[in-house]
Amino acid sequence: MPIATVNPANGETLKTYEAMDEEEIERRLQLAEATFRTYRTTGFADRARLLTKAADLLDADQQETGRMLTTEMGKPIKQARAEVAKCAKAMRWYAENAEALLADEEPADTDVKDSGAARVRVRYRPLGPVLAVMPWNFPLWQVVRFAAPALMAGNVGLLKHASNVPLTALYLEDLFHRAGFPEGCFQTLLIGSAQVDDVLRDERVRAATLTGSEPAGRAVASTAGEMIKKTVLELGGSDPYVVMPSADLDRAAEVAVTARVQNNGQSCIAAKRFIVHTDVYDAFAEKFVAAMRALRVGDPMDEDTDVGPLASEQGRDDLEELVDDATRSGASALCGGHRLRRPELPGWYYPPTVLAGVTREMRIHREEAFGPVATLYRASDLDEAVLIANDSPFGLSSNVWTRDEAEVDRFVRDLEAGSVFVNGMTASHPAFPFGGIKRSGYGRELSGHGIREFCNITTVWQGA
Repeated sequence: MPIATVNPANGETLKTYEAMDEEEIERRLQLAEATFRTYRTTGFADRARLLTKAADLLDADQQETGRMLTTEMGKPIKQARAEVAKCAKAMRWYAENAEALLADEEPADTDVKDSGAARVRVRYRPLGPVLAVMPWNFPLWQVVRFAAPALMAGNVGLLKHASNVPLTALYLEDLFHRAGFPEGCFQTLLIGSAQVDDVLRDERVRAATLTGSEPAGRAVASTAGEMIKKTVLELGGSDPYVVMPSADLDRAAEVAVTARVQNNGQSCIAAKRFIVHTDVYDAFAEKFVAAMRALRVGDPMDEDTDVGPLASEQGRDDLEELVDDATRSGASALCGGHRLRRPELPGWYYPPTVLAGVTREMRIHREEAFGPVATLYRASDLDEAVLIANDSPFGLSSNVWTRDEAEVDRFVRDLEAGSVFVNGMTASHPAFPFGGIKRSGYGRELSGHGIREFCNITTVWQGA
C-alpha cells in the first residue's frame, strides 16, 4: 500500500511519499536511543510543561488540523474538530496527573519488617523507545492516547502510522517538536507494514503498542513474543448494545444512532450488534430505523453532514460484501443495504443500514462491520441477551440500557468485555482504563493503568 493522502470523498490522490530507507530508519533509531538516555532523567514538571505546550498548540491548530483529518480519512468536520479538542484534553490530564500516578509506593510496615528491610519502595521507571503502530480511523486521538502517557513516564516514541494518513503522522512529529520536546522524543517513521518487523526486532526498541486489525495484532504480538518485548494490543470490536423493557426507549434509540455511525461507523468501540428484548423490539426497531434513515450522507467538509465516506475503497468493498452475504442468506435490510450511487458523491460512500434476521451462519455475525451498518437481534429474556452479546470473538466494550439495578448487576457480572456502559454509549476518557479481552486484544490504555503499561515496575529494597 503506498504512503499517500487520498481524499475518500472523491478518490483524489493529494500527496504521495516515499518510504524511509534503512539508513534513515537507523538514524532515527539511534536518535531515539540517545534521546532516551537524557530525557528519562527529566522531572515531571519539565515533561508536564512541554506536554501542556503541545496541548496549547493543538487548540490553536484546531480548525486547520480538523480539516486535515477530514481530508485524509473522511470523518465529518465537526467530529474532526472534536477529536483535536479531545487530544488536547488528554494531554493536559496526563500533564496534571502523571506524577501522582507514578509516585513511589510504600508497602505496609509489617511487610517491610517481615522482609528484613529498613525500607522498601516500588518505583515506576521508563522502559525506553516504544514503537506505536497506529490506525487511520482516529488518526490523532489514538496516537495521543499512547504518546501523552508514554512521554510523561519518560519514554520516547516511534510512530508507524497507517499509510493513508501521512499528513497527520508528520503533523504529530512537528507538534511535539514545536512544543519544545528534545529532538528524538517523538519521531514518525514513514514506512510500510513490511518494514515494521525489522524495527520491532531492533534491540533499541523496548516495547510496542498497536491499535488496528486482528492480523496486524497477531503479527506484532508474534514478533514481540519472539523478542520477549512487552506489547499492548487494541484490536477489533463488535460491541453489543442491549435494550431491556425498562429502558427509556426514545433515548436508547437516539443514542444508538450516534453509537453506530460515529466516525462514519469506523470505530472499534462503536455499537454494532443491537440486542433488544422481544417486549420492546418492535418499538425500538421502528424508532432506530427511522432515525438511521434520516441521517444526512454527504461531503464530510459540510457542517450539516452526519455520515461521510468510508476511508478507503477497499473498506467500502469489504463492508458491502458483509451486507451482501447477510442478505443473500436471508437477512433483511430495514434501511440502506446497497452502495450509494449518486453522481454528486463520487467517493467511497455507504448508506446507514440496519439488518434484521441475522443468524450465526452469516459472516456479519462473527466479523466486525467497519462502517455504518447495524445488526438487530431479538432476545426473549436477559439470559438470551447475554448469550447473544457474548457470542462474538471480540470483547472490547458493551452497552446496556435498563433501569433495573438487578439487571445491571447481571450484565456487569456476565458480559465478556473490557467495559460496560449503562444507559449511555461507549466513550473513552483519559481517567478511565480502556481495552478489551478475547480477540479485541490485551493490556490497557489511558488512566493510571495505561501509563504504567510501559514502565519498569521496580522493587527497591534497602537494609538497615
